[in-house]
Amino acid sequence: MSHHASNDREDETEERGFSPSRRNFLKTAAFAGAAVSLTSSFAYANGEIGFWAKDLPDEKLIDMYTTILRIRWYERTCVDKMLTDPDYRGYNHFYAGQEAVATGVSAALNNTGGVMEADLVYSTHRPSGHAIAKTVDVKKMAAEYDFRATGLNGGYGGEMHIADSSVGFMGADGMIGPGPVMATGSAFAIRARGSKQVVVNFGGDGTYATPAFHSALNNATILKLPFVYVVENNLYHQYAHYSYSTPMEDIAEAAKTYRIPGVVVDGQDVFQVYNAAKEAVDRARAGEGPTLIEAKTYRYYNHWGAPGAKPGELGAFGYDPLAISSFRPEREVRAWMQRDPVDICRNTLISWEVLDGAKAEEIEAAAKQEMIEAFAWADEQPFCNPEDGLKNVFVEGTVPARQFG
Repeated sequence: MSHHASNDREDETEERGFSPSRRNFLKTAAFAGAAVSLTSSFAYANGEIGFWAKDLPDEKLIDMYTTILRIRWYERTCVDKMLTDPDYRGYNHFYAGQEAVATGVSAALNNTGGVMEADLVYSTHRPSGHAIAKTVDVKKMAAEYDFRATGLNGGYGGEMHIADSSVGFMGADGMIGPGPVMATGSAFAIRARGSKQVVVNFGGDGTYATPAFHSALNNATILKLPFVYVVENNLYHQYAHYSYSTPMEDIAEAAKTYRIPGVVVDGQDVFQVYNAAKEAVDRARAGEGPTLIEAKTYRYYNHWGAPGAKPGELGAFGYDPLAISSFRPEREVRAWMQRDPVDICRNTLISWEVLDGAKAEEIEAAAKQEMIEAFAWADEQPFCNPEDGLKNVFVEGTVPARQFG
């Protein structure tokens, strides 16, 4: 699509509720960077791939902003819970800072119809953003995180193994790497039965160094599977910078090896993420094979838990040579927080006249209250019985009681 819309197109755009300011904003952004084609083996996204975001109705754009805030306040509420409630049993890997990635990708997917119709998402050990963006029930998630019997998975999974196939969220993965192998297996099944579904696998920057990363992309390419691999490069796997295990600055360069599209996108900008995901999903659905997307992003908390964080404050800070919160400079954390995905989304939508400041604050207040109520509901739920830990070990029957002895 040309960067110059026709007068007829502009008139149509205004009639559909797209303001001139939005159109001018996007034109300015388009001229700021070079044109990018996903047909090349490797590309940098400049926010204008396909012009998809500007074509979305206001309701969809507001829904994306709402999703980002729901993820953010789920995370912040959970952090405060971990810091202040000595009885909380969750073992959490927080997603705050990366909300635009999950939101932008899931906004390009079909999230209804169950496992046989919805597009499928395979997650990581940092799953809350992917799950919420895929419309998983947050009350049941909060209960599952605390291993409650009425949680999303009956209290058996906890954070790192939550799943809800009814919306196509196939589950988190406590191991680093195997996710894409399972995801490409699903993609093969989808192609075999002739479904139009697409499978997305989220992985961190550390997954590049695993055999599963390369095996999945290799097989998906050879078989032209409906598969999209999204690398969320938040710079660190656990406490080591990704440069210790990856020989290139941009992990998306690996796409060249498999002769598939590779895209680097600003993971703090939900509209850039959506644009790249829309192209990749459409390509996969059309039978043209996989795409590798690398979203440059950052997590505001540590690898797991909340060392260095304080109740009511966003992010983990402070330097202590004996603490695991010291693996990255505080200045780096604060610099990334200046490009916060919440702020970028809100300011863009205000500039497009999709919403105003008052409406934005109203949406955030509602998201915050929803998550407070979700965790309060989870606190009221019963705990699992210890002996229930050995249920579902066999297809039929239970583990004999002597095993508990």
